[in-house]
Amino acid sequence: MKKLLVANRGEIAVRVMRTASEMGIRTVAVYSEADAGSLHVATADEAVCVGAAEPSRSYLDMGAILEAARSTGCDAIHPGYGFLSENPAFAGRVSEAGLTFIGPPVAAMRQLGNKTVARQLATKARVPIIPGTTKAGASVGELRDSAEVIGYPVLLKASAGGGGKGMRLVRSSVELEAAAELASGEAHAAFGDGSIYLEKAIDRPRHVEVQVLGDRHGNMVHLFERECSIQRRHQKIIEESPSTALTPELREKMGTAAIAIARAAGYENAGTVEFLLDATGKFFFLEVNTRLQVEHPVTEMVVGLDLVRHQIEIAEGKPLPFAQTDLRQRGHAIECRIYAEDPAADFLPSAGRILAAAIPHGPGVRYDCGIQTGMDVPVHYDPILSKLIAWGETRDAAIQRMVRALRECVVLGVPTSIELMLDVIGSDAFAAGATHTGFLQEHFASWRPSPEADAIARVAEAAARFASVPATSNGAAQSTETPSPWMRIGRWDMA
Repeated sequence: MKKLLVANRGEIAVRVMRTASEMGIRTVAVYSEADAGSLHVATADEAVCVGAAEPSRSYLDMGAILEAARSTGCDAIHPGYGFLSENPAFAGRVSEAGLTFIGPPVAAMRQLGNKTVARQLATKARVPIIPGTTKAGASVGELRDSAEVIGYPVLLKASAGGGGKGMRLVRSSVELEAAAELASGEAHAAFGDGSIYLEKAIDRPRHVEVQVLGDRHGNMVHLFERECSIQRRHQKIIEESPSTALTPELREKMGTAAIAIARAAGYENAGTVEFLLDATGKFFFLEVNTRLQVEHPVTEMVVGLDLVRHQIEIAEGKPLPFAQTDLRQRGHAIECRIYAEDPAADFLPSAGRILAAAIPHGPGVRYDCGIQTGMDVPVHYDPILSKLIAWGETRDAAIQRMVRALRECVVLGVPTSIELMLDVIGSDAFAAGATHTGFLQEHFASWRPSPEADAIARVAEAAARFASVPATSNGAAQSTETPSPWMRIGRWDMA
């Protein structure tokens, strides 16, 4: 493999390109007109504009992406996550074009990408599933009949994708029709497929997932678990490994179940098998994400592997260089997703210009970042900006390191989730490990940024805006490099 096109944007595109560069593989970025000044464009060896800002006219345009790969002489395409990453039609077209798709076989994607078919596979593999419908595309009447049998509350979910898109909690029959319409519309916009299905909603579950890795020679391993229970709008925002809820015996059972489902589908490459864990320790199959997960760095930190490197090597036909017995979890890792959104306004996405961005450093800290000072955050895409990961020899050490790193992480110009992350990570409830998918609603439903922090941020942002002025009042040129606002702010206090 000599040249790789990354069919994505933002931090995941940058992350894939860095590993490819280490492997001596040249990289090609694709970008929309809105992303011309993005970090992933600057990181790649070459870049091709594939269309307008709207995803359907750029990052979801299969023809434009394949043409970009052809015109730049690429050997392979890595889809990242989101967009076309779980689309078997795209994977098939990549192969038909004579390129290597860095992901699972098309047949496995078709089976596992359809959530209802995946549930059937799990049942055949004797893995417990959540009660729910077994086919996608049911009418509202059929969904209502199933809900009456299963019992409310229920979850409506997209059949063709994940990440919280196309998901709605329904507590009674009067809510179902409107919720189904919204869920289907959101699923169609995100995945090009509006079919939905229904599951029983489990009270206060933990969301625990298992990373699997398989090659084309029949070798399959699991890389242990990640707990992803802290979520907003059914989307994860904080992940960690190991889970505080798993005993060694339960960990082995869940790992064995994940491999059984993957083998049943003929899976290759990296994938994630997701489960819900109830308060009694019973786990239920949820879905399989046939791609690299946003939260894969916590696994890399505790297992000591580069998952993107192994994805590429598996796609090249190489066997896994290790067996299950060679793998161990070491220490504890936590990831905080940093979004351009306002937690005090129901996590509404925000757009604007990044006036200043400071990268946290230090032992055990990793920052997967897709932004830079002066870059515009568009309104058209998922608002994730970066991911902050902290590793420690113990969970307490990882928490302390994450608190320190979050304090050093500065993003000015758009509202972000950084201050909320600080309060969550520093809370007694998080320290106790008592997490579940309703954690934010239970402990932080009335959360608001502190007046002191808000005032400091406003002063720092004003300093950053002043520092970015390109010329003095008499017309003399100034440096366009934006220094740290903390260096420019001068003496001040909160009195």
